[in-house]
Amino acid sequence: MKRALLALLIGGGCGGREAPPPPLFHFTEETVPTVVWCGRKEKPHLLESGGSGLALFDCDNDGDLDLYVVNGWRLDGEKVALRGRNALWRNKGDGTFEDVTDAAGVGDDGWGCGVAVGDVDNDGDKDLFVTNFGKDVLYVNRGDGTFLRAPEPPGIDGWSAGAVFFDADGDGDEDLFVAGYIDCTLDEVLSAKPTLDWHGTKVMFGPFGLEGKRNAYFENAGGGRFVEATAKAGLTDVGAYFSFGVMALDADGDLDLDLYVANDSNPNYLYRNEGKGRFKEVGLWSGAALDGNGAAQAGMGVGGGDVDGDGDPDLLVTNFEKDATTLYRNEGKGLFADVSEAAGVKAPTYAPLSWGTALEDFDLDGDVDIFIANGHIYPQADALPEAGTTYAQTNLLLSNRGDGRFVDASRDAGPGLSVSRSSRGVAAGDIDNDGDIDLLVSNIDATPTILVNGTARRGRWLTVDAPGARKVAVEAGGRRWTRHAVLGGSFCSASDPRFHFGLGEVATIDRVTVTWPDGREQAVADAAPDRLVRVARSP
Repeated sequence: MKRALLALLIGGGCGGREAPPPPLFHFTEETVPTVVWCGRKEKPHLLESGGSGLALFDCDNDGDLDLYVVNGWRLDGEKVALRGRNALWRNKGDGTFEDVTDAAGVGDDGWGCGVAVGDVDNDGDKDLFVTNFGKDVLYVNRGDGTFLRAPEPPGIDGWSAGAVFFDADGDGDEDLFVAGYIDCTLDEVLSAKPTLDWHGTKVMFGPFGLEGKRNAYFENAGGGRFVEATAKAGLTDVGAYFSFGVMALDADGDLDLDLYVANDSNPNYLYRNEGKGRFKEVGLWSGAALDGNGAAQAGMGVGGGDVDGDGDPDLLVTNFEKDATTLYRNEGKGLFADVSEAAGVKAPTYAPLSWGTALEDFDLDGDVDIFIANGHIYPQADALPEAGTTYAQTNLLLSNRGDGRFVDASRDAGPGLSVSRSSRGVAAGDIDNDGDIDLLVSNIDATPTILVNGTARRGRWLTVDAPGARKVAVEAGGRRWTRHAVLGGSFCSASDPRFHFGLGEVATIDRVTVTWPDGREQAVADAAPDRLVRVARSP
């Protein structure tokens, strides 16, 4: 990968004036040569609006993040013109990528929607679960970068969207939650006609008026085998809501993993883990189901992270146009408050239609920033000036001012943030191993985008690889940072789950503490800035 260098203007200009400060961020764009298809150009059925997700994970244990791109189908009238294949691109570690899809055995040509990454058989290798419009697929990693397709995978036969692997019951293996969206058939998709009135023209119909597809939960029975246990776990989708993004994290500080689900045009779900894999839906009670006005929104993607530096994970939900992304501040004890307007999130996110998201410290200054992928669902918008929007849209980068309040830094964030597409899934991780976080973005009927982070450094960094940990805390320079385990999230995508810290201008690290699910804290010896530290759970 070719790094983009940020040119800094140093010294005074004419008349003794100081040079302008450098941009807050600088991202350049590279493309992955795999076109991601999603139906017909005119999008007459809702399925053709959803796009797909992608993943950043180390498929072959060589220390580099590889790219997995989920693909859909291209339609022509009432016929299937092309079955797009999923693609795995191996990171060669020298800035280039190699297509290893066929060699790895992961080139499924089902109508792909999302992807989850986990270790289903506890062998230390990363496995892949792909959600489809149709039967879902599980690929089990053999340990050498090749995969075995499970003959009887868990999942939903229909339109499934987001999914997440997480240890729901605390038994040491990873269970699986799968979100269902709409219950429809291929015949219905192929024969669909636009029937909904939108600014005087006909567009696709839904989701209201269509039947939702229920979510499902599968308990890991050991050895990579799964047993359907939705009702047993208390995860029954009582409203058959239209679920998209899903995320597992410890929302209430009790060290077991809760589940947060973004629902389109319905209240979001927050399933509180009551222990031993039994859940209670507390979305309305917690304050994280509706916006601050008590209204349900059209939730698409979800994100989690400590944006205000108080040690608790906050929640973010991306939504439809003219509805704004919602930031829920964690008030403690499982309670949340909508602070979108006060935090500066509402204004820049109100107009676009938003999907995948990533909460990361992109400039290494010590606080968590927000990236949001945007794109409309109606191609007809381009021919309707009165709609006040476009099908292709630029993405957003919101800079944390240091106190959990944000400013829109997108316009001056480099050429990678000036490109307009109809984007969907987002995965975050340090693709080029230089210490800062890059982004992988899926775009409808176009190639995915790698956004290479070339931002001028405002500090040092530390990445902690501690599989199974609930959180990691770093103390340095009189400050304390906390990063929580966030599994799944974004929109139908999987980011690198390692704990990444921007540290600001610190010379040394005083202490790094890893907290495990049983509450035991493990100190990390000899941690230093600008390095990756691997931590195994001590006996």
